[in-house]
Amino acid sequence: MRQCSNVCVGAGLFVSTDADGVYVSVSGEGCSLILKPSRVVVGFGEPVSVSCEATRPVRVLGWESAIGAAHTQQDQAVQWKVDSLIDWIEEPICYGVFFTAPRQCEEKLNLVLYKTPDSVTIAPVNHTGPMVEGKEYQLLCEVQNIAPVQYLTLRWFRGQTEVYKHSFSDLTPSSPVQVSSILMITPTKADSGVQYRCVAELDLGPEGPQPPPSVTSEPLNASIYLGAEIILNCTATGNPTPVYSWQSSHPIQDRMEDEAVLTSSSLLPGTYTCTASNKLDKRSKQFIIKAKSTGRADFEVYSLQLQVYHHALCTNEPATSVFT
Repeated sequence: MRQCSNVCVGAGLFVSTDADGVYVSVSGEGCSLILKPSRVVVGFGEPVSVSCEATRPVRVLGWESAIGAAHTQQDQAVQWKVDSLIDWIEEPICYGVFFTAPRQCEEKLNLVLYKTPDSVTIAPVNHTGPMVEGKEYQLLCEVQNIAPVQYLTLRWFRGQTEVYKHSFSDLTPSSPVQVSSILMITPTKADSGVQYRCVAELDLGPEGPQPPPSVTSEPLNASIYLGAEIILNCTATGNPTPVYSWQSSHPIQDRMEDEAVLTSSSLLPGTYTCTASNKLDKRSKQFIIKAKSTGRADFEVYSLQLQVYHHALCTNEPATSVFT
């Protein structure tokens, strides 16, 4: 605690060192101080001014604050004023030292310093290009540099309809942070061409801006392939029995990677290469899937036989290499 001659102000504790002795301050009910207004919502970098008034004769009245500290020994009111508030941990406290008990009194200002986000973005997670009907996807909404996050609500919209709401009331940081939200979707035919949006809204209470400030992401246009069933047949014969493998720039389900025939409604346009091999030989077949029209379930499949010959391995067992 700092040294002083008459009134000493510590971290939330006010004492008098006159002949009457030492007293601990009181606050809340029974405190003779009134803050006007009692709750203040201020945008980052904006000015703020709050008056503290004593309701009975006071010896010293003042504000304890990192910026804008002030006190008076003559008036029944004192003002806390800052031209541009940028301190995220500022907690102004009005204190009074009175002639009669209770001698000490303090009131902490309910101060909310806020900042709207620098950006709000929306994008699919681990996916590019059109989505496939019936397959589950994640959409990620990211909010950069927003405060205080406990007043933030992220609203997800499909077209004009709100489909999900994510609040962050359990978080406590007062300074700007980055947060995100995930929306799970399973596209259908009705989703083709639909726009998804994410809206970051700061609801700061009745003392805050009305309507609450909000920032909206750029819309995400849903491009949907409507699930046409495609069959890619790579069946081969041989002795020993051939094994199969598939390669493509698009993901192939694990359970299908070693099958001779791919039957799926989730194959996207592109190139798919099947390799059939045994101990004596290896051959590949390439399938090219092309969309007839954008966003439709009409596809054309082209196949190209790629023959790759290898020298037979020396074995003690009879073997043939016959591929079709």
